[in-house]
Amino acid sequence: MSEIALNAGTHATAQQALLLKTPPVWLRLYHQLANATWRSGLIVALALLWELAPRLGLTDPTFLPPLSEVLAAGWTLALNGQLWEHTSISLARSLGGLLLAIVLAIPLGLAIGWYQRLGNALNPLIELLRNTAPLALLPVFLLLLGIGEVSKVSIVVYACAWPLLLNTISAVRQVDPLLVKSARTMGATSRQLFLKVILPASVPTIFVGIRLAAASAMLVLIAAEMVGAKAGLGYLIIYAQFSFLIADMYFGIIAITAIGVAVNFALQKLESHFTAWKPAPARH
Repeated sequence: MSEIALNAGTHATAQQALLLKTPPVWLRLYHQLANATWRSGLIVALALLWELAPRLGLTDPTFLPPLSEVLAAGWTLALNGQLWEHTSISLARSLGGLLLAIVLAIPLGLAIGWYQRLGNALNPLIELLRNTAPLALLPVFLLLLGIGEVSKVSIVVYACAWPLLLNTISAVRQVDPLLVKSARTMGATSRQLFLKVILPASVPTIFVGIRLAAASAMLVLIAAEMVGAKAGLGYLIIYAQFSFLIADMYFGIIAITAIGVAVNFALQKLESHFTAWKPAPARH
């Protein structure tokens, strides 16, 4: 009986210690709210500056209207359907080009990183093409492929391919040699080494390339839509500028920024899912 009582007392003590270590719900919510407020403080300050500067005469409201007017213009675009029309078209073009680039560039990068001879053979061509700015080739894409969807998706694929390709090659070549040596010592075949060691260890760096490519996709697409398109956020911005609809123009820029932030957040969540094995960085 004394042993049972001792075990029960130990269990109760452990539960009390756990309760002492676990902060109450209200305290956790308070910390989360305080952290969110601190992180968004600069954004709120920028929004207030944007709202007040035109109203106080610090800037010309004609060329920089208050943020409230910009948001009101965006609401009008949303109500008449123009915002969804332009946004959906730009998303289809950018995400379609990004997915095509992922399908093409990541397997090629894995092959180049894994096979040294293939990398040596293709390296001069890669160095030549990756240093050619995608926007400089925009007129070429338009001349060869026309002003339709093919040229816009193609230039997005071209712009996204290089960060994907280079980061994938770097990821494969920078895998810890000790991991490779340990796997070979345990008798892993080349196929097992690639699938069980090289590929998982390369995922974090590959996702860096995907996030860079996603940013490049929207950047290049907006430029392409400004030059030759009849729909899309780039077209909306340039049309609003020419029509002197300045509030619409600024809201188009805000919409692009919001899409970029949302896509980056989604990719971060996807990366954390595929790299759950990776230890969390130390916080100071």
